[in-house]
Amino acid sequence: MANPSNPVELAGVDDVIGLLVRQHEQMRLLFTDIAAAVDSVEREVTFFTLRRLLAVHEAAEAQIIHPRARIELDGGSAMVDARLREEHDAGVQLTQLESLDHGSAEFEEKLILLSGYLIAHNAREEEEEFPRLRDELEPRQLQAMRRAGELAATPAPAPARPTMASVGANLFPGPFADMLERARDLISEPSEPSEG
Repeated sequence: MANPSNPVELAGVDDVIGLLVRQHEQMRLLFTDIAAAVDSVEREVTFFTLRRLLAVHEAAEAQIIHPRARIELDGGSAMVDARLREEHDAGVQLTQLESLDHGSAEFEEKLILLSGYLIAHNAREEEEEFPRLRDELEPRQLQAMRRAGELAATPAPAPARPTMASVGANLFPGPFADMLERARDLISEPSEPSEG
């Protein structure tokens, strides 16, 4: 089972693209863990972790990746608009899942649909948007963007055993807003050249 207290291991991640791809891998694992959960509490905790990862992942893309793709890539605006529509549709599906009993057959069916949808969405990002950004941006820019992405990828800690009320709670608490603000600051500030 994925570690809910540290949903994305950052060791070996060189830049923001690597960070986001690692998050995509973690999402796939979390979907598998939710489907394999032995009881409703385990399923609820893992689903909470997935929701939290999705929230920080999409926020990082919205703040870091999509704006650069719009500016740097030919046809970037159309590509970003298509990804944003997909993210909106996934959000609608996620909202439907949140209202269901985690042990129900309907939850399992909708989880499979959401999993397939997000895996296809992530593949389009990895095949279309990410490689083109890697070609257009300097490695130092992508590394600086990773630092901002790391802040967004460090959500406030989840409760050990969330209640139904906490699972349905807002995914963007005060600390998350602070992380986004720090990420915006990192993106807008020129990175200092490293010595040595």
